[in-house]
Amino acid sequence: MKHFPIFVALEGRRVVLSGGGDAALAKLRLLLKTEAAIHVYAKAPAPEIVTWADEARLTLHRRTLAAGDCEGATLFYAADEDATEDARTAALATAEGALVNIVDNLSDSQFITPAIVDRDPVTVAIGTEGAAPVLARAIKADLEARLPAHLGLLARIGKAFRHAVDVLPMGRRRRDYWADYYFRQGPRALEQGGPDAVRRTLATLLDDYKTREDRAGHVAFVGAGPGDPELLTLKARRALDEADVVIHDRLVTPEILELARREAVLVDAGKEGFGPSMTQDEINRLIVAHAETGAQVVRLKGGDPTVFGRLDEEIDAVTEAGITYHVVPGITAASASVAAIGQSLTSRGRNSSVRFLTGHDTRGFADHDWAALARPGEVAAIYMGKKSARFIQGRLIMHGADRATPVTVIENATRPDQRVLSTTLDALPADLTAAGLTGPALTFYGLAPRAAQAALIQTKQEFA
Repeated sequence: MKHFPIFVALEGRRVVLSGGGDAALAKLRLLLKTEAAIHVYAKAPAPEIVTWADEARLTLHRRTLAAGDCEGATLFYAADEDATEDARTAALATAEGALVNIVDNLSDSQFITPAIVDRDPVTVAIGTEGAAPVLARAIKADLEARLPAHLGLLARIGKAFRHAVDVLPMGRRRRDYWADYYFRQGPRALEQGGPDAVRRTLATLLDDYKTREDRAGHVAFVGAGPGDPELLTLKARRALDEADVVIHDRLVTPEILELARREAVLVDAGKEGFGPSMTQDEINRLIVAHAETGAQVVRLKGGDPTVFGRLDEEIDAVTEAGITYHVVPGITAASASVAAIGQSLTSRGRNSSVRFLTGHDTRGFADHDWAALARPGEVAAIYMGKKSARFIQGRLIMHGADRATPVTVIENATRPDQRVLSTTLDALPADLTAAGLTGPALTFYGLAPRAAQAALIQTKQEFA
């Protein structure tokens, strides 16, 4: 991040702009939404600028900028659309202590003006650091359509009531009050009775929350999916937005953790097979301890918490402690990984069932019905199978599996650094070692990527 987004207080402060053409007009249309004292320096200003000056919305100086004109200014815009003149005025403004923006000159500007969605006092600023203005405009248009026009009115009425709400304790109860107002009671009151009804609703709601008991602690067991934030369910997003504490495993990506509330406490409860780990008992105690303080806890697990996620043990722990819970399923690693190779978990004429296996359990490498799995046409999704690859290979071959059976390993499925290793049962351990996979990976026994499978079928036909 080369530009740190901030909101500058401009009420009554001096903002200076040099220029009178199209570039100046574009900036002034934004600046006139503020309460700044705007001064424009231009020998030949556009008619709109003259009109704004006549309406006392800005001060117009019909000359070029000179030394001293930027004294005390908070911001300065060089908008003469002439590189030499812009450099001259920017140098004057910099010497006099103003932050400088040179229109269409990102490299020499000290700040940039973002695309803005205005629901005053709710303001959304969108910046791409000059990389993609078209993208910024598209995001702005999308947000304009999503944010209701009455949002600003609700915010203005709510702002006037903020001091009254200070009687509520800081934290969850106060957040719940404002969430109730903005997302439920406020819009309903505005629709039914206008601003006066909204003000009455604020007071009535406050009386209710003064006597309301704090919410009891609660645990949401949430599936974070395979890593792509766009694959989170809406219910998962809501849980993260409400969480006081997020206890996550090592498979959850930073991009997903970014979606949690800024004030939420993030706790890394990572576990790794055959490596340093927090024990399951420690995780159980951690979940219960936070929930017993009244916190809304999200236990965030990579993939789906119902698949090899030790969910039963954690539910037993919170149930024994008398804590309520709910489960938010996620997209399984198997579903995401099989999609990445253009295949499906089952297919007519190939396999009518699929096995979900773990490569190791609490006792070490996990044993399974190898004889059944070794039969032709079987498909299995093997979780945590990298370190147990040689063990799995040996058991399958021992029970008669074809050494040429396709095996595919998908690392970091759905993420930008996704990798796909297509191999065979015979070559699996050696190819895994050579590939040096370090991220979370899922192994498909009996499935090849669609392109590799097509090539194999073509080769067999040629030799038939």
